Amino acid sequence: MARIVVESWSPEYGTPLDPDEALAPAEGSVDDEVETSEWAPRDGHDDGVELIAFVDGVRRIDARLTVDDPDVGPVPGLCGTFAVGAVHWDRAGCRSRVGHERVERIAVLAGGRAERFPEVDLDPPYGTATTPDHDPAGLIRVVHSAMRASEGHIASSLADDCFVIADGPLNELAPKPAVGYVKSHRVLYLTPERNRVVGVLSPGQRTPLFTISGYTRYSWYVRLAHVRGGHSWSGIARCEASNGLPLEEVVRLADRTAALLPLLASEPHLDPRAPQNLVPIAALERALRHRMGDPRLIERALRAAVNAPQGVPA
Repeated sequence: MARIVVESWSPEYGTPLDPDEALAPAEGSVDDEVETSEWAPRDGHDDGVELIAFVDGVRRIDARLTVDDPDVGPVPGLCGTFAVGAVHWDRAGCRSRVGHERVERIAVLAGGRAERFPEVDLDPPYGTATTPDHDPAGLIRVVHSAMRASEGHIASSLADDCFVIADGPLNELAPKPAVGYVKSHRVLYLTPERNRVVGVLSPGQRTPLFTISGYTRYSWYVRLAHVRGGHSWSGIARCEASNGLPLEEVVRLADRTAALLPLLASEPHLDPRAPQNLVPIAALERALRHRMGDPRLIERALRAAVNAPQGVPA
């Protein structure tokens, strides 16, 4: 019998079951027998990998902008900052450290405008980007896409030397030992029969692999923890890896994630996105938010820049 559940995630983070901004795969495009036709929970396996890197980014909208054009009327824009980086976990030495931090700032103007944002007394300064979109969500997507691309560069470079877990879908799909870690579920890719297998997973177990035609990656679900008062998919994350890797390599990565990720799941009293927001990723997010700078000082610098003579739009 169906029931209604109040999500444990803090409301400002949305919901782990997110229906927005996604399209379901076309009927018949999912291959759920790429690993096996016998769909049942599969136990994870810790193969002793010693070096793991967790890659993530955070973003912030610093200010809304308006280009005051007397010919076409007000044109919207925004200023955004994002920071990306990685946590390196040396399991043999029982050490972890934050590294590869990078901060970028972008002023996004709608309508394909040619103006350049004035120089701001900040390090780093704002670059200027433009988009034909006038929708505020489209402006935010420009910042978000730039952040994801930067995360992808870090993940790809680190995967040459260690196992990488990138928070969010994989942006770069090079055949390397990197796994995309997706906390929220925007689409139900599988049939109801297969989805029932997801719902009965225990912590430390995963589903068999599946692929989506045209999506160029393998996917699988992992149970991180059972959530008290939750629904059958509470505590479930989706992982993905490049389909350029040999199948046996992806199976090894999938088994590894099923064994290791539950060890790193967050607790509800410490993190509003528990258990999906992994402890190393939460620590990285805190460090990156600090690196972005004080939003009040940034807003003050922005106002000073646009009110200076060179800040008047041409």
